[in-house]
Amino acid sequence: MSATGASEISPRRVLLDCDPGHDDAIAIMLAVSDPSIDLIAVTTVAGNVTLEHTTRNALRVLDLIGRTDIPVAAGRDSPRIRDLSTAAAMHGESGLAGPLPVTPSHGPSDLTAIEMIERVLSEAAEPVTLVATGPLTNMADVVEQLPHLHHMIRELVIMGGAVDLGNWTPAAEFNIWVDPHAADIVFRSACVPGADRTGIPLTMIGLEVTHRAWLTDEHADFLRDTGDVGAFVAELLDHFVGFHQERFGWEGAPIHDAVTIAHLIDPTLITALPMNVQIETESVLCSGRTVADRWSVTGLPANALVGLDIDRDRFVTMLVDRLQRIGSAPRRVLR
Repeated sequence: MSATGASEISPRRVLLDCDPGHDDAIAIMLAVSDPSIDLIAVTTVAGNVTLEHTTRNALRVLDLIGRTDIPVAAGRDSPRIRDLSTAAAMHGESGLAGPLPVTPSHGPSDLTAIEMIERVLSEAAEPVTLVATGPLTNMADVVEQLPHLHHMIRELVIMGGAVDLGNWTPAAEFNIWVDPHAADIVFRSACVPGADRTGIPLTMIGLEVTHRAWLTDEHADFLRDTGDVGAFVAELLDHFVGFHQERFGWEGAPIHDAVTIAHLIDPTLITALPMNVQIETESVLCSGRTVADRWSVTGLPANALVGLDIDRDRFVTMLVDRLQRIGSAPRRVLR
């Protein structure tokens, strides 16, 4: 107990596997901005753009927010079986279109992503939460190469998949579509968090949730003069919101990946149900489909906690509040 009588709660130790990407960059910022999260390492994967760019972008964001102490390790540069397809049309060739390019102050770790994850899990005093906001290529390596350390994974939280329609094809969400074979390995190894069965506890936050977690031009304008970080985020949003307005006619842009971190900070933000989820790897039309058995028609045991909805107002309030805290200017209130 503390001197005030409140119980002391240790921050949740998190390793973030990502492919920055505008929304991944914002997820990194959210993770370091909240005292309930201890971001201990970042690993990168090819997805939104090539591995060279995703790794450079992760380093660049950590530079910006003054957290060069957080190591970055580069992972897989291509999917398991198929050729890499990127979302450069959305994120730009660099992955962070909008702000002017800046060379990071230092390079990544000499360790590969799987070596970094092995080190983190091996040295941890208590289980670590893994968060994956890109294709699951590195996470499939964790499943196959580190079975002796699965007990040190508190939970794997992914941004990926959908119960209903996809966003990259009519059937598939981008992260799962890029490497469905890796996703298949991960979901086959998974169990529902808290379930009394073996497996890696898995929470899937897909499009039903993240398509409601959007920011607008108004948020970009608000953050623009809250400091260097706020200005950087505003420039990210100028591009990202503009793309979604032009391409889809939406008011704003979904900040998909930041929802994973927001869920860890406040699990009450997300409405979720346990489901059996399988990954389609063979169909031409439906490759990458997350076949989520919401109504238990297959009789198969649930292997994931699947997000279905989010309290958007509370998510946006949390995100904007934390982002402006990182900046150097005095805090203001968005009304």
